[in-house]
This record gives sequence, structure tokens and C-alpha cells, in this order.
Amino acid sequence: MNIFEELQDAVITGDQDRVLEMTRRFLDEGRAAKEILQDGLIPGMAVVGQRFKDGEYFIPEMLLAARALNAGLDILKPLLEESDFEPVARVVVGTVKGDIHDIGKNLVSIMLRGGGFEVIDAGVDVPPQRFIELVRESGAELVGLSALLTTTMPSIKDTIDAFVAEGVRDSVKIMIGGAPVSENYAQEIGADGYAKNSSAAVDVARELVGAHA
Repeated sequence: MNIFEELQDAVITGDQDRVLEMTRRFLDEGRAAKEILQDGLIPGMAVVGQRFKDGEYFIPEMLLAARALNAGLDILKPLLEESDFEPVARVVVGTVKGDIHDIGKNLVSIMLRGGGFEVIDAGVDVPPQRFIELVRESGAELVGLSALLTTTMPSIKDTIDAFVAEGVRDSVKIMIGGAPVSENYAQEIGADGYAKNSSAAVDVARELVGAHA
């Protein structure tokens, strides 16, 4: 039996208290933070993502699982920073200028963290220059742009155009998503990828940065 199976199950069922208890216990037993993350928390969240994709889980279950995952990550993060652990990639995620909707952006952030990415959350109503600043500050290889309103879709293109104008477009991959957005629109405005939902975002992100699942 996988010794982390119970921890995985605690993430899947959104049991925050059990995740906290087990994460601390594994650390007390001498388990490495990297091992707890990669063999316990991440596989648990992968199951959550698959269930969401299959229509077995919905947003409430996703948010419960995310809360549990983040509880474990909060304990492990300082230890991971001290170790040689490297995230899959760093990604800046935000809702574009003019749009204050954050549920989709938050779900994508959750799934990316659960997939081993380091997420820099830019928030909502983010102007193009702020995305560029965060990429430069963090060294992020990937940017996720979200829009829920048809009227704010042009802000996605404006942001991509700003990356080109600032000479940093070639150093970063850009994926987009949101209710009014499509694969065709992504191609039309020069994005590198399109994610139709938060679960798909992890697969698209991995593909864009050349990581293997």
C-alpha cells in the first residue's frame, strides 16, 4: 500500500484537518517535503481534476479540495524553498483589465498549484504592464490570461500585444481561457494555447513548457 494513500484521499475529500495532521506527521517521521508534495498532495489533486473533468465533481468539491491542498502546501512551502525542489514552471495568472471575475482564474490557479507549478496570482482587472512586470520579477515561463466578459476579450489581445511591444513575448508562453474565449480566438490573437477549463489548463501548461505528466 502507498503510504501516502491516506493523504491523497484527504485531499480528494477536501478534509483540511486531516491533510494538516498527516503532513505534519510525515514531516515528524522524517519524510522529505518534496516527497510529501509529489507523492501525496499532487496525486490527490490530480484525481480531483479528473473527477471535475468527468463531471463527478463540481466547483464546491473543487474548492474544498483546494483548501485542503493549500493547507498542506502552506506547511511544506518554507521547507521546499530551502531544498533543491524546483516547480514544474512558474506561471503568472490573472484576469485581464476591465474584468473583475475571479472564480475561473482561481480554479486554474488551484489546479496549477496541484500540478506542481509555482503560481503568481496577479488578481483581477490586471493591466498589460502589470503582467509584464510580474514576469520580469519572477522569471515566469508561462502566463495565463482569463476573461469572462465578451467586452473584455480585447484586453487579452492588448496584453499579448504589450508583451510583443516590450520585447518579452519570445521569453514566455501565453495561454488563455474564459467563457467567451475559444481555440480559434487564441490562434487569431497569437496566444500559444487555450484551456477550456481548469483541468485542461494543467495539461495545456505542461505541454507549453515541455513538461511531462
